[in-house]
Parts: sequence; structure tokens; C-alpha cells
Amino acid sequence: MNISDGTRFISYFRVSTVRQGRSGLGIEAQRQAVAAYLTGRKPLAEFLEVESGRKSDRPMLAQALAACRVHRAVLVIAKLDRLARNVSFVSALMDSGVEFVACDFPQANRLTIHILAAVAENETRLISERTRAALAAAKARGRTLGGFRGRAGTCTDLAKARAVRALAARSRAIDLAPIISQLRLEGIHSLRGIAAVLNDKGITACRGGKWSAAQVKSVLSRINPGTPCN
Repeated sequence: MNISDGTRFISYFRVSTVRQGRSGLGIEAQRQAVAAYLTGRKPLAEFLEVESGRKSDRPMLAQALAACRVHRAVLVIAKLDRLARNVSFVSALMDSGVEFVACDFPQANRLTIHILAAVAENETRLISERTRAALAAAKARGRTLGGFRGRAGTCTDLAKARAVRALAARSRAIDLAPIISQLRLEGIHSLRGIAAVLNDKGITACRGGKWSAAQVKSVLSRINPGTPCN
């Protein structure tokens, strides 16, 4: 992954026990590794997870990934080995659409994830091959196959497409919710004021570009459906 001077970073650290989290054992070494890798650049935020290796839920990782999506930032971790061996981490990372880099092995950020996902990808390939064989057999029996070829989408097709877009918009709104809530706690309640702060922070609107009051209103309606927006 090529990292330019304008790249933004969110750091994520993990320690295995509450004792380590309180004492700082392991955390400072991770911070030093990240600082050395970033060579003077500072992360926009850092997230610390204190968990047992047996746990599969990682709420701070979820928050870190959400922050990366909001800020269009890269997730930076100190060491890949322990994180990459955790199935929940790999799954969350692959599903998040977030770029990441490991300080101890920067070149491995994509390759290693692909290797770790190789078994799943192989299974997907086998399923695809079986599906193609089944479709070929159905076609040989005279069954008509295909999607919208030669026809307009039905009402059901269009409804499905709208549902996909709505789900993406809802997901983006959920990522933005903590930031907007914090702005309101700081006394910024107007749609125009929230838009101005989001623009100042360099957070792009849902479809890219600058925020407007109308776009903020749309996001708020997705966070709290039915709630009046000022």
C-alpha cells in the first residue's frame, strides 16, 4: 500500500489483560513502534483494546474501524502477528473496507490477509464452480438464465437496489453518530453548525465533498428516524 504525505491514520493497540492495560506494559512499546513508523506524523486518534485472547468481540476495534471510515483514514497497528491470527480481527478487517498497515511488516498488509483468507476463498471458488455446473445443467435442460439482459428491472429488482443503497447510507450514519453526538454535547446543535465543524475536521460528506445542512439533516434522520431535525 502506497502511503502519501496526506494519508490520515488511526492507531489501534491491544493488550491481553486488564493488568497490562493499567500498567502500560506492552502499550508503550506499541506506541513507540507506531511513532517510529509514522516518522513525526500523529494519528488522528488511538483506540486501546484490553481483552483476553479467547474473546472474539472487539468493541474498540469496531470503533477504530468506524473512525477510519469516517475520516478516510488508514488503521495502523504495531504488530501483525497476534492480530492476524485472530479470526474475529481478520473477519472484521476484511468486511470493513478499511486499509490498514502493520508497523513490523508494512508489506504484509494485503498479502497476509489474503493468505489468511485463502481457505475461505477456496471454498468460495468451489461453491462458484458447483453453481456454474448447476446453471450449465439447467441451461442444457432448456431453462432460460440471466439477469436484466433484454428487460427492464422489475419493481422487486428496484426495491432490492434501493435497500442496498439505504443500508450503506445507514451504516455511514451510524459511523458518524458518535461524532455528531459529541458536537451536540459541546453546544453545537444547528444543522449548519454541525456541517461547518465536520467540514473543518476534514470529514467528507456521505457521497464525498463538503457537508451542507441538508446532508446533516439526512444523516440525523437515519440515526434517529422520526425525530425532528432543527
